[in-house]
Amino acid sequence: MRDELIARLDFLGDRTAIIESERSYSYRDMLDETESMLKTLRAHRVRAHEVVVLNSDFSFRSIALLLALYLNRNIVVPVVHLTDAMEATITEAAAPDHIVRLDPDMTIRPLPREEGATRSPIYVPIAEARAAGLILLSSGSTGKPKAILHNLDVIIEEKLQRRARTGTKVPRILIFLLFDHIGGINTVLGAVLGGSPAVVPAERTPDDVCALVERHQVRVLPASPTFLNLILIGGFHLKYDLSCLHLITYGTEPMPDELLRRLNEAFPRVRLLQTFGTSETGISATVSESSGSTLFRISDANVQHRIVDGELHLKSRTQFLGYLNYPNESLTEDGWFRTGDLVEESTDGYLRIIGRAKEVINVGGEKVLPLELESILLSSPLIDDCVVYGVANSITGQAVCVDIKPSRELSRAELRRHVTEFLADRVDQFKIPSKINQVVEIEVSERFKKKRVVR
Repeated sequence: MRDELIARLDFLGDRTAIIESERSYSYRDMLDETESMLKTLRAHRVRAHEVVVLNSDFSFRSIALLLALYLNRNIVVPVVHLTDAMEATITEAAAPDHIVRLDPDMTIRPLPREEGATRSPIYVPIAEARAAGLILLSSGSTGKPKAILHNLDVIIEEKLQRRARTGTKVPRILIFLLFDHIGGINTVLGAVLGGSPAVVPAERTPDDVCALVERHQVRVLPASPTFLNLILIGGFHLKYDLSCLHLITYGTEPMPDELLRRLNEAFPRVRLLQTFGTSETGISATVSESSGSTLFRISDANVQHRIVDGELHLKSRTQFLGYLNYPNESLTEDGWFRTGDLVEESTDGYLRIIGRAKEVINVGGEKVLPLELESILLSSPLIDDCVVYGVANSITGQAVCVDIKPSRELSRAELRRHVTEFLADRVDQFKIPSKINQVVEIEVSERFKKKRVVR
């Protein structure tokens, strides 16, 4: 596969690979930079199967470095924000050998190995296959991040099996998700190895992203529902000419039906596609029932799925090898990954995500799905955005709480009255929030997902 990767970059030659800071880089530039970085790695005695922390976000040079580490058969840990706490977690879980930074020059810092320290046996299949590896860190919203080990050869091989696009109208794609996210890795490898020019943003704000879409005539925009809602709330789809867009893909969190309706209204000529994947199993090819539907089908020959007690289980060719710092309790005895996503299945095989199992609110034995309430509340003209979550209650175990960003100025009493009256004929009484907070903004993570803390 390493020869095939080099051959792919060489074949695409002078075509545009990356657009960054108003500069375009060709595939030939990418190949030259990759080979130059490979020489630097070897000059610094970075050996095959050593663990290398790549501290960077997406850029022309960081993508070239990722490919160089793959060619060098390293185990790569991409990290955008390397805090002291994150470095400590990586050190404990992955026993890294080097940290590489691009700021702007490439620096390689060797890390001392404690005497007698042994590496996890999960690494063994990587070495036996003479492959490269990839370690992704979960967001850590429920505790210490999980270190998730993948065979990078399998991920790249899947991309190289697809024919590169070489036509005159190859779509430009904007790289939205972060370097240390499975969706970001999937997007950039799919674009670069598939022949689609990738536009790299300097900032991921709705204003900056929409400006780049207009300026570089981006045709494919991958994003999260939360980020797409920020575009609508801020009116950035009206500020910029986004008529070049042909496809918006959304994932990383469930899409409320009402938000999808708003997006179809704002982008009537754009196809909306739900994507699905996990850090453990990779990103699956999907087909939405329609742009206006949250129903989707997994159409990937390399991915199997099943539903057990309402929870989606997956088994994929790009499935992880295991956790380096957690027991593999999310795997069944027969190798299925329990995603934690609750789904419904239609009679014709389409799936709809209805929430996360860990986010279900238990009100005196009655179950409340936050996504259901959020979608209903978003249909109110007085509500721009909201997030529903559970709080402890001494009588019912949990109570329903909601943070609301109103579309205009309201007093707390007016908001409470509106929410209660709006939901009264739409949901059961136990689903009506007992606590309603008015907020200026809904808190989101750096990956543009709503922060939904179960208290």
